[in-house]
Amino acid sequence: MVALRFVPYSGAKRSGIENSKRQRVMPMSDVREILRRYNLEPRRELGQHFLVDARALARIVAAAELTAEDTVLEIGAGVGNLTRLLAIEARRIVAVEIDRRFLPVLEVELADLPNIRLVSGDILALNPSELMGEEPYKVVANLPYAITSAVLRHLLEAQTPPRRMVVTVQREVAERIVARGRRMSLLAVSVQFYGRPQLLFRLRPGAFYPPPEVESAVVRIDRHPQPPKDVADVAWFFQVVRAGFSQPRKQLINSLAGGLGIPSEKAADGLRRAGIDPRTRAERLSLEDWARLSRVLTRNELQEG
Repeated sequence: MVALRFVPYSGAKRSGIENSKRQRVMPMSDVREILRRYNLEPRRELGQHFLVDARALARIVAAAELTAEDTVLEIGAGVGNLTRLLAIEARRIVAVEIDRRFLPVLEVELADLPNIRLVSGDILALNPSELMGEEPYKVVANLPYAITSAVLRHLLEAQTPPRRMVVTVQREVAERIVARGRRMSLLAVSVQFYGRPQLLFRLRPGAFYPPPEVESAVVRIDRHPQPPKDVADVAWFFQVVRAGFSQPRKQLINSLAGGLGIPSEKAADGLRRAGIDPRTRAERLSLEDWARLSRVLTRNELQEG
């Protein structure tokens, strides 16, 4: 069961509290000092690397282009430095933190901000639609590297998905997300089907405490109002894509046959009818190629085979 803890939200309009909020908001907290004060150590198994670069935090908030009416979902509130900056700019913040040790910290450090709701739980176990309601929202987060792909899919495929995401991820993952041409991946197809990603800027390990062993990058994803390609059955589209990438080093004829459980002759025939060379590899296909292939290789045809 997911436990919820709340910092009371007054429901006041931003225009009525903006000046008073700015006057009483404290400067960015020293992460190391807070950890010492509460006798806490970052947990490696949770991928806890706290962003301590004030300029980078400000750039992340600016990239979200928040307005006084925005609702924001933050994943991994930590000690609350990013949460605080978001709360200054937006109407309401829902901050999810999986590590219960930080809830008392957040309740104390953010007690002066009335528009923050703290949620204790794993974002992958929470329904974004239930968490955020039906109103439009944005996501701003420093994502744990080990679950980046899972979190992105979880949010983008939600019944009520965010209209914009600004996330800090491993640089290599960021480059995969925005890849084009002959460098596509399952992650790139999954993200670009739903939105337009941009790699905004990179972050050195020293921008975090403790510093990770890899470089990071900030990516912004603006969701498409409608999927950019003609796909009638989204679930089937992704089943075909996953099959294609199931053996990325092999030719598509083999990875599709194995991934979909069909004879290689039927896979080759479908690829040719979609105008795709059966000898090519999955990374060379565009979104349009995958959409066309999913229309050609229908469920009925495969069942008949």
